[in-house]
Amino acid sequence: MSLIGWAAALTMSAAQPAICQREIVVLGAGQDAGAPQIGNADDTGPRLLPSSLGVIDRENGQRFLFDATPAISDQMAMMDRIDPPKAGLGIDGVFLTHAHIGHYFGLAYFGREAAGADRVPVFAMYRMAKFLRENAPWSQLVTLDNIALTEMEAGGFTVVSDEFGVLPITVPHRDEFSETVGFLIMTPDKRALYIPDLDSWDDFAEAGGGMLSDLIGGVDYAFIDATFWDDNELKKPDGTGRDMSDIPHPRVSATMDLLADLPASERAKVQFIHYNHTNPIRDPDSTESKEVEARGFNVARRGDRVCLAQ
Repeated sequence: MSLIGWAAALTMSAAQPAICQREIVVLGAGQDAGAPQIGNADDTGPRLLPSSLGVIDRENGQRFLFDATPAISDQMAMMDRIDPPKAGLGIDGVFLTHAHIGHYFGLAYFGREAAGADRVPVFAMYRMAKFLRENAPWSQLVTLDNIALTEMEAGGFTVVSDEFGVLPITVPHRDEFSETVGFLIMTPDKRALYIPDLDSWDDFAEAGGGMLSDLIGGVDYAFIDATFWDDNELKKPDGTGRDMSDIPHPRVSATMDLLADLPASERAKVQFIHYNHTNPIRDPDSTESKEVEARGFNVARRGDRVCLAQ
């Protein structure tokens, strides 16, 4: 090849970054019901889809979902646009955090009335798996082999491939129908934490989970609960509204205070996710979103992509 040819090749190489072999795609960042919510037809804020992460493993030709939301059709279509499936649905595993509507209702779309899927692997904790087996319509997904359940154990590492594994972490939350977990998504290069729902970081530490700062120290990305901004969020102008003490979640403002003394490099790992339609960080231009950025944290947005391995 001539010198001109070599120069052209080097220029093209520099202009085209290496393809990410394993990456996380934010498929949704809202609370379970997304936005606009039912009964809020006059909501003009940005649309929200319920929180879900997709993992694309190009090296092994696999794709995974973390939580199956009511917006699964839109979310899988987004995955298809980024990395088209090789065959069929192209879902090699669904990891469920718990049995609240935004986290498992999407399984219904694997059923006979929709995709008529063939044994999509679904990874769930013991109570979550039991709930699916014993309660219609989810039980039909099992009996018709639309999904194939694999039970996980707290602290038990699920090996997906030589380069990818998942560790469930039990977290305190309203566990009416199942236990609640977050996930540590692990590759040889980078790790990500996904905890979209929990009651409080203090309760998590008291239950033996450790300090949030230590969790963040062990990962490269931390997608964590941001359901509400503060304790005044659900108050109406007339002073009425839902009692937020009945809806325990870490408040974004309090979580930032908790982590304020961390180095900038550690704070930058935080990606706030699972925000309610009332949370002002829903609007990227809000004062609160700008405060999150100014304090060195991040708000996860649908379409965000982070690389786990080049």
